[in-house]
Amino acid sequence: MKAPTPFSTASTQALYSASVPHESAHLHVSGQAVYIDDAPELSGTLHAALVLSKQAHARIVAISTEAAMAMPGVVAVVRAEDVPGDAMIGPIVHDEPLLADALVQYVGQPILAVLASSHELARRAAAKVQVDYAPLPAVLTIAQAREAQSYVVEPLHLVRGEPDAALATAPRVLRGQWQCGGQEQFYLEGQISYAIPKEDGTMHVLCSTQHPSEMQHLIAHVLEVPSHSVQVEMRRMGGGFGGKESQSAQFACIAAVAARKLGRPVKLRLDRDDDMLATGKRHDFLYDYAIGYDDEGRILAAKVEMAARGGYSADLTAPVITRALCHFDNAYYLEHADIAALGCKTNTQSNTAFRGFGGPQGALMMEYALDSIARELDLDPLLVRQRNFYGIGERNITPYGQKVEDNILHELVAQLVEQSDYHARRQAVAAFNADNDVLKRGLALTPLKFGISFNVAHFNQAGALVHVYTDGSVLVNHGGTEMGQGLNTKVVQVVAHVLGLPVTRVRATAADTGKVANTSATAASTGSDLNGKAAEHAALQVRQRLAALAAPLLGGTPEDADRVRFAEGQVWLNAQAMAFEALVRKAYEARVQLWSDGFYATPGLHWDRVTLTGHPFYYFAYGAAVSEVQVDTLTGEWRLLRADVLHDVGNPINPAIDIGQIEGGFIQGMGWLTTEELYWHPETGKLMTHAPSTYKIPAVHDCPPVFNVRLFDQPNRMDTVLRSKAVGEPPLLLPFSVLLALRDAISSVGGHRIQPPLRAPATPEAILDALDAVRTAAQKDG
Repeated sequence: MKAPTPFSTASTQALYSASVPHESAHLHVSGQAVYIDDAPELSGTLHAALVLSKQAHARIVAISTEAAMAMPGVVAVVRAEDVPGDAMIGPIVHDEPLLADALVQYVGQPILAVLASSHELARRAAAKVQVDYAPLPAVLTIAQAREAQSYVVEPLHLVRGEPDAALATAPRVLRGQWQCGGQEQFYLEGQISYAIPKEDGTMHVLCSTQHPSEMQHLIAHVLEVPSHSVQVEMRRMGGGFGGKESQSAQFACIAAVAARKLGRPVKLRLDRDDDMLATGKRHDFLYDYAIGYDDEGRILAAKVEMAARGGYSADLTAPVITRALCHFDNAYYLEHADIAALGCKTNTQSNTAFRGFGGPQGALMMEYALDSIARELDLDPLLVRQRNFYGIGERNITPYGQKVEDNILHELVAQLVEQSDYHARRQAVAAFNADNDVLKRGLALTPLKFGISFNVAHFNQAGALVHVYTDGSVLVNHGGTEMGQGLNTKVVQVVAHVLGLPVTRVRATAADTGKVANTSATAASTGSDLNGKAAEHAALQVRQRLAALAAPLLGGTPEDADRVRFAEGQVWLNAQAMAFEALVRKAYEARVQLWSDGFYATPGLHWDRVTLTGHPFYYFAYGAAVSEVQVDTLTGEWRLLRADVLHDVGNPINPAIDIGQIEGGFIQGMGWLTTEELYWHPETGKLMTHAPSTYKIPAVHDCPPVFNVRLFDQPNRMDTVLRSKAVGEPPLLLPFSVLLALRDAISSVGGHRIQPPLRAPATPEAILDALDAVRTAAQKDG
């Protein structure tokens, strides 16, 4: 059959680039949206609760379950020895015990599961299990792991040009050590799986996961059955942010093992404290850096070692530090660069994916350095940034060898400078600070360049199914997962656009490994790019078959099929039209196939893991933000007064959803850099900030009273779905401007002569520490 041909988007523009409501919005606001814990429980369902390690590193000497088993309603316990297949799991390397057997490696590691007739009974029984330990030495910090050369993956090292020689001859060199903290995903719906044993040894698992296929493979792995015996279904998540990409596997597998052992449905739902203790976070980073530059602020050489807390196992640390390495440059050309990335092994939770996936940690160090360089030279930080931007047609090769061919940074930043009144506001901030001793203001503008695609080329593929029913309604299924980000809404819009239908005539159904197989994770901001393209491909095939039938019916010939238009629920040729559903009915009677599968593989990607070079990204997304803050120098408290954002989403499929993603990413990133502090007890290794009472995500009152978010008006130059760009992760880099605005305000206390040693997150305590350091240094300088 002739390959389907994409058609002009101009005639059906109204069907996309429209802010139609989220497909589940009416269900969310009415409380009718069904999440896994809302699904009706089958008769005989058991509930599992986990017994978690209380030691960071220890041998298990003995486990006593007698008291737990004596409780009414308790049915069984499940241990490592109950796993039918391989009890070691992991997304890349199988180095994670499903349940700890002889050894525990962090506080919070699951040891066994208690099964009871209710969730509350299971939790009470789990609390009665006694575990005796023989403690072992524990490595609890990045610095300790680095000193011991303890890594979960091989270190990465990329060298471009001659950085040592360039540093030695640079007129100025900025050297130092800095750190940024990790971040808890804090999804509203916690980790949950519901495993239902079926006939012939098969298993149906409802799982709150971003990666149903990986769950399917790992469940089959631990049950020692083929993948076709495991069906994983996921209709919607109450948030994921990367925390349900790989780490949902442990809980899905435990539920499945328990269901297999007992022959009954098993639900495993973690409460918030256990969830935060057991699961990994965004990697925190420790940096050692040296940046050579000239008197105008141009970078001549950059050398950095980025050491990340990997935790006790590999998980996704290798691709996370790879993306950090590929994003250290951010928006700037580096002719000579030495970039090392270490995944350090510690006796803490195994850190994992989080929105941005290492990219924010890499780019943040560069922005911090440029801010310091500007202060050293007494220059506007914006000017220093602009002098180092990637060029157009020159100075456009990244350290890893990919050309930056779609650079829109210059015009985007210029537009934001004008829209935000940046230069006048810098003067106003300086005037305010001159007149105020206690309250100080700061202003910063930061840009971003973020690569879109999975670093591993074969993950960049997707499948979809489109079914057209005889009444003209359409059902689409794809391999992506809906976690509130609006993926299903965008895919519905794409299919409606292709078929010329109102979005109300198209519905998306649950991600299901029994429908679309071998899917990639909904991650790396590729959800719409991959699944939207696959759905478009499927819909185009159906459309082509319908057009071939419609042409003669509308007074044309079969050769006129390419001129048939689908718009507003009608099918047109010249001035003749018929209703879409009427054509569908005739197609059914003519035995024309009314469903199709679609497939998409991102072209042109390649990556050499040895040389750390290649073309890992299909395109780049760009953006910039201006933030203005006010700091109380007596208490360290602060407020974000105003934020102006201009972000590049190409040709938006749904502007309202994209703006929502940008606003949410900005506030979430701001939380990472200011309020969300992870603290492990220095002796026991226990995560002390494991509940909302001690871990502070931003709230409504943390949003700025003036929050201007605009979309940069330029379609994607690459052939993405409807020329859109990804919007999930890039906005998380926008609030770098908040952190550096805080640094600017603190710097004003010392007349902008002292580099404020502000760590991230910039909590009030961190701000006070930086203020004290600046005051002390300023007094010494006289």
